[in-house]
Amino acid sequence: MSVTFPRRGEMYLARVRAGPAGRKARPVLVISPDVRNRWASDLLVIPLSTKVRPAPTHVVLDRGEGGLPHTSVVKCEQVTCLDRSLLEARPLGRPLSEDRMRQVEDAILIALGIFT
Repeated sequence: MSVTFPRRGEMYLARVRAGPAGRKARPVLVISPDVRNRWASDLLVIPLSTKVRPAPTHVVLDRGEGGLPHTSVVKCEQVTCLDRSLLEARPLGRPLSEDRMRQVEDAILIALGIFT
């Protein structure tokens, strides 16, 4: 039996804090490497939003990409650590392409002030 774990580039619905109302399911993109994801109890993720606003730290994903039901933006300035128990059991769809992940990586570097 193979062990499954969240993989880099996959998107999941995660139960994140939504103010005093409790938790709400929101899409997140897994960015931590698979070697870490296999064993760690937490993951590095970036939240997504359907409020698409242009910014150098945002990457726009089209509806259907990675299984997204709506056009969304990856908010690369909001990299966070999330306990994997807060993720739904299965990813939304297929992982993002290498080109898309490269765009996400570039936006993360901009968010951190690392310019190459």
